[in-house]
Amino acid sequence: MCTAELGLDVGSRRRANRPELVPAAAQLSDEALLGAVARSDETALAELYDRFGRVAYGLALRVLRDAALAEDAVQEAFLQVWRSADRFDRRRAKASTWILTFVHRRSVDLVRREERRRTEPAEAAPVPTGPGADEAVERRSKREVVQEALRQLPPEQREAIELAYYGGYTQSELADLLGEPLGTIKSRMFAGLQRLRGLLDEAGFEAAAP
Repeated sequence: MCTAELGLDVGSRRRANRPELVPAAAQLSDEALLGAVARSDETALAELYDRFGRVAYGLALRVLRDAALAEDAVQEAFLQVWRSADRFDRRRAKASTWILTFVHRRSVDLVRREERRRTEPAEAAPVPTGPGADEAVERRSKREVVQEALRQLPPEQREAIELAYYGGYTQSELADLLGEPLGTIKSRMFAGLQRLRGLLDEAGFEAAAP
């Protein structure tokens, strides 16, 4: 996916028309680029995409395990960056964390959307029969229970657990991705898993974690 697909006038044509901005944008910090995006500088958005597009796609793909959906997630996340850049606060997060958080959240939203699609019976669809049908229904039911339990967690705990579960990130990788101390991530994961375990037990779920 190229930045032009974001629906904004960025990319090679934009850079060709304003060549003086190219070296300037390339020399800016990530945080300064977000400041420029907040002022509607499309070249700054293109530079951010050049820097983070590959990593963003990799994250989305790890969560979604579908190339087309991953591209959609990245495109929609960068559109959100364009619209929300004026709310970025460098005192609270690194630019990379802030951007990739949009990617992760949009990816998880798409996972949930696809889960709902799979669990909604198609019109006139035959009821599954034969070997394995009961197991398929049970797996679907368990996914629904886990998703409902995750929705009840505090946002920071849910985000860490979903990144670890869907994205396959270690605690050290999560600390780097979210810009938090490793100890904070460990505490967040521990508290979240404890709460999740309790919610699943209350629901009569056999497994202790997703």
